[in-house]
Amino acid sequence: MTTHMPSPIRLRPHRAGWLSLIFLLTAQSTFAQDKPRARDLGIPFEGTPGPFNAITDVAGVSVGHTTLISGEGPLRIGEGPVRTGVTAILPRGDDPADPVFGGWFALNGNGEMTGTTWVEESGFLEGPIAITNTHSVGIVRDAIIAWQVERGAAFQPWSLPVVAETYDGFLNDINGFHVEAEHLFAALDNARSGPVAEGNVGGGTAMTCLGFKCGIGTSSRTGLGAGGYTVGVLVQANFGGRSQLTIAGVPVGREMARERRPGPDQELGGRGSIIIVVATDAPLLPHQLKRIARRASLGVARTGGTAGNGSGDIFVAFSTANAGSAGARPTSDIRMLSNSRISPLFEATVQAVEEAIINALVAAETMVGRDGNRAEALPHERLREILERFNRLAG
Repeated sequence: MTTHMPSPIRLRPHRAGWLSLIFLLTAQSTFAQDKPRARDLGIPFEGTPGPFNAITDVAGVSVGHTTLISGEGPLRIGEGPVRTGVTAILPRGDDPADPVFGGWFALNGNGEMTGTTWVEESGFLEGPIAITNTHSVGIVRDAIIAWQVERGAAFQPWSLPVVAETYDGFLNDINGFHVEAEHLFAALDNARSGPVAEGNVGGGTAMTCLGFKCGIGTSSRTGLGAGGYTVGVLVQANFGGRSQLTIAGVPVGREMARERRPGPDQELGGRGSIIIVVATDAPLLPHQLKRIARRASLGVARTGGTAGNGSGDIFVAFSTANAGSAGARPTSDIRMLSNSRISPLFEATVQAVEEAIINALVAAETMVGRDGNRAEALPHERLREILERFNRLAG
């Protein structure tokens, strides 16, 4: 498989500490392969995944990450330490100017996803989706518009991009505003289909969830219904406390909490967020995609999430079917999956969200950030021991 090299990034000289920047734009064909995934540990999941077990199993969908890591020690706002990034998803990688039908849902709204009022009003999602940290939403949103203008990829004379966030201030200098436009450009320009890097990458670089280091995760289900449809999911997970962590129905977090392993729970108080993007090639209309987005909530619940007051749990779903439906023609002929046949897609969404979150936990590695704050990785062998004791290891 061809290795895609990252585009060079121009470092701004006024940014102290950026000379030590480690820039990791994940080349999907190399980076994604060297990290274990949940199934590699014998964790059982329902449903049949696609070839990559990723959102990119939905044909045409591509993903790119820009990861920013530099500095260590005490927090100096504007200098670091830096532990952040941006993740970009192109629903139609080969034609970003063709909108897709979309729908969104907020399980708890203590967070941000821009552009959703137009998704709700029009039923279309126009252009790329991006996920970053809470205080970088504005610059990433504006950078998407600039990227579209440069390529003539905007559907309307104006753009209303969908950009979402979770908070990474436990490890990152979030008030230093280290994500810049060129980082979004690089993520978009290097977005690829195929395997997707997980864990400490892109917008998920400094995220924690359910008491352990977390970040980006992805999964898919395929062969759904008579049409053999695919559902793919990508999450940026940053929610919940350790005592809530549930894997394969086992109260793993409660078992591990007894061992008093260090983690971010005390600092974050169990607060946090999760952004979920669901893609499908099934011909679904906007009201059906809103129904799909709602079902993502059940996947979060399977892992122990309860959508607390401080959590921004915001989900968006889109369909790559019905290409060209938003064109200038007076009418468009579209296809719609019957509501009587949609339940397998609901089930697949729940399954894929659950697995994507666990994949994010399994892939993530221990990270030390600002002020020496430390987020420990989920211990794989200890996890296997617990699942085996509960007779929940696959095979």
